[in-house]
Amino acid sequence: MYAIIETGGKQYRVEKDDVIDIELIDAAQNGQVEFKTVLFINDGASVKMGAPYLSQSTVKAELISEVKGPKVVSFKYKKRKGYRRKVGHRQRYSRIKITDIIG
Repeated sequence: MYAIIETGGKQYRVEKDDVIDIELIDAAQNGQVEFKTVLFINDGASVKMGAPYLSQSTVKAELISEVKGPKVVSFKYKKRKGYRRKVGHRQRYSRIKITDIIG
């Protein structure tokens, strides 16, 4: 059984016990997170598609930790002008574990 959820402007294909990195979120209570924006559910025998979301379907997860992604380096350079600029960025993510798919 798997589902497709939407969070942070992105869509993720998730199964039970998957560990994924999503855009940074605030976990309300005890690190439990509930996604109500479920787009698609496949349980092996039948398929449910939303238009655009499935009502009465949720995906439950628990927040494991906050992690940092890889460093992205941007370098600006203009020849013969003495202009060099190096800028780095490291995105923060929330690492979650999918505990249940209710559909």
